[in-house]
Amino acid sequence: MFHKEVLPNGIRVVTEEVPHVQSAAIGIWVRTGSRHETPDIHGASHFLEHLMFKGTARRTAREIAEELEAVGGVLNAFTTKEYTCFYARVLGEHVDLAIDLLSDMLLHSRFAPEDIAREKNVILEEIRMYEDSPDELVHDLFASTIWDGHPLGRAILGSVDSVASLTREQIVDYYSRRYRAGNIVIAAAGKINHQALLDKLAPFAAGELNGGGPDVETRPVPKAETRVVVKDTEQTQICLGTPGLSQEDEEIYSLNALNGILGGGVSSRLFQEIRENRGLAYSVYSYHSAYVDSGLLAIYAGTHPANVKNVVGLILEELARIKDQGVTGDELNRIKEQTRGNLLMSMENVSNRMSRLGKTELCFDRVISVEEVLEKVRLIDMSQVQQLAARMFNQGAFAFSAIGPSQVEIDLEKMQAEAGL
Repeated sequence: MFHKEVLPNGIRVVTEEVPHVQSAAIGIWVRTGSRHETPDIHGASHFLEHLMFKGTARRTAREIAEELEAVGGVLNAFTTKEYTCFYARVLGEHVDLAIDLLSDMLLHSRFAPEDIAREKNVILEEIRMYEDSPDELVHDLFASTIWDGHPLGRAILGSVDSVASLTREQIVDYYSRRYRAGNIVIAAAGKINHQALLDKLAPFAAGELNGGGPDVETRPVPKAETRVVVKDTEQTQICLGTPGLSQEDEEIYSLNALNGILGGGVSSRLFQEIRENRGLAYSVYSYHSAYVDSGLLAIYAGTHPANVKNVVGLILEELARIKDQGVTGDELNRIKEQTRGNLLMSMENVSNRMSRLGKTELCFDRVISVEEVLEKVRLIDMSQVQQLAARMFNQGAFAFSAIGPSQVEIDLEKMQAEAGL
């Protein structure tokens, strides 16, 4: 059973008591990510996430690192394009400690100049490490291709130049604008008591966080372009995709089913055809990324440079086949059961329960229950999936990106026509 409370300054608190477990997960969800940054502070959201661990007026960075580990707990954080989350998992008896630590980090981080200088070097190394992973980098390249010039098309980490130029004044200003009560959700699940938890959240109810609220986001305009980066690699990493759906679109469940059938696992069409039947790739999959006002459906494969055109052709043929013939009843039933199983099993983990509470409250202003999701999945039918594919898989709607040892010569528009898209 869920409980929700709004603190006097507007921070939302959502909890789920799970009495049969011994642990609890607590997360502070903040509506701030790379899409909220201007080009001159690109990477500020991720930089702030790092700096929260570097010391407060009461704790050093080492004490922050050691305090929860000393009682068997876990403390971590992550940044996305639309939100940042700081979270802890501890035994129920240490929930008070976790709340005290998280509130101290979020409200009283020092942002000391020496810490900023040191952490800037750490993040620059993180960016360089990421750039040495072309199978990950190609997804950022794809986003920057289809959403060129829009904040959603920029990398979460920032660039070497943008991070190197960030100043303390810019970081503190960004914090003061984004870390406001209206942008914050506190979520907890597991061995907790709702009222006892509220009593411990007094630091978050302080007036210093007043303000903030929903943003007016600019919807990205997709571009059907091709972008290739030549890099010294053994494989060519490719991404091919098209605009998807926003997170509040009623057809998102049909799209998730379509994505699962297309490339969501080892039984998917693309995996079976390209890897199992043809042996052209080790890794091939599709995914859908949904945001407040937009989305992306993308297909990834890593293959030998000589096989790129063949792999792209096979992908386009599969898309045309689904568009023209739809999916089978067996495929749809399988993906429904797969979704049901994955979702129910994930709820055996208190961290997953907390994440569902925090993310849905932050993104939808309400908690979306597992039961609601399962009912929406149950109602998907084959005609809905085919109609969606028919609207999405159209010639001229696809963007393409590649990273590999040589230039990729590919006429995407011609190949789409040949495939029947």
